[in-house]
Amino acid sequence: GGCWQHYVPAVVDEIVNRGAFVTAYCGGTYADLGKYQARFEFYSMLAEMLDVDAVSEPIYDWGAAAGMSIRMASRLTGRNEVLIPDNVSPERMAQIRTLCQPEVMPNSIKITLVDIDPETGGVDLEDLKAKISDRTAAVYFEIPGYFGTVEKNASAISALAKSVGAQSVVGVDPVSLGVIAPPASYGADIICGDLQSIGMHMLCGGGQSGFIAFRDEAEYLAECPLAIYTIAETAVEGQYAYAEVLPERTSYEARDKAKDWVGTASGLWTIGAAVYMALMGPQGMREIGETILYNSNYAKQQLGEIEGVKVLYDTTFKEFVVNFDGTGKTVAEINKALEGKKIFGGLDLSADFPALGNSALYSVTEMHSKQDIDKL
Repeated sequence: GGCWQHYVPAVVDEIVNRGAFVTAYCGGTYADLGKYQARFEFYSMLAEMLDVDAVSEPIYDWGAAAGMSIRMASRLTGRNEVLIPDNVSPERMAQIRTLCQPEVMPNSIKITLVDIDPETGGVDLEDLKAKISDRTAAVYFEIPGYFGTVEKNASAISALAKSVGAQSVVGVDPVSLGVIAPPASYGADIICGDLQSIGMHMLCGGGQSGFIAFRDEAEYLAECPLAIYTIAETAVEGQYAYAEVLPERTSYEARDKAKDWVGTASGLWTIGAAVYMALMGPQGMREIGETILYNSNYAKQQLGEIEGVKVLYDTTFKEFVVNFDGTGKTVAEINKALEGKKIFGGLDLSADFPALGNSALYSVTEMHSKQDIDKL
């Protein structure tokens, strides 16, 4: 549901807790030189995985990044409507609604929900076509989605957005990028997501870090409200420095005249993510993605063989929906029984998504062995 159990290599903790990184809240080009370089390496590696050139300094979490990405799209297009599939995380949707409401910006952004195909869990293209118009600033969708679904019509959705002059805004889980195509390859203009899956432990309230990424084009840089750092040549040949890009566009300099605002960044997590990506490399990212696919699909197969239990949607990554309508038991009852066996059951979806019936969201990652799944 947005925070997952993933393996964090010990060296990530070792480097994140180095005094040079952990003590300095914010510095400048005159100090924190190692931190600036480490951040630049983070941007470079994440940009390579996403197939874009510019990555922002992270903000609170995926929900905040999604809301700010939609606001970016609204400023880029001069429009004030966004289309969002009706299967986004309730928490993330609440953050998006907060950031799009009239109290936050003079011209509010209208949120229009798009139906979901009940068979695939993906966007209903016919409903999207019926609702998209020249008032649409952006179409926002996620791969993988909240239910773990992998959108099969991603390219078509992006093309549809562009056909009316709207932006394609895609939310992504970075740990999936070793096995799922990068968002820019299927037409994403603005990409957001959370770093939690690549080098961050599950923490109570602090283990999240949302990013925004896009093409290295002037209009996108101008509308991104978050800090961005880059490498630059110096007066001495062969020597380089690290500096902030266009700081005057942020609220730190423009203050109340800024197009948007910058809050406390979760910049320390860029170090952890950079170490994780550097350790994994392209082959490691592919292997971890494949392991998650093997484990989660094995779990889906085993659970689907239980009488009265049905696994929804075929194509999923890491997370999947399990329906218990045929068991005569509620999700709460099942989770209570699982707790007695020292197992955390799935996230109860019955209140937020009543159309799914008595269903729960399960997550299976590289941390779960065959024995763990068989026990479940």
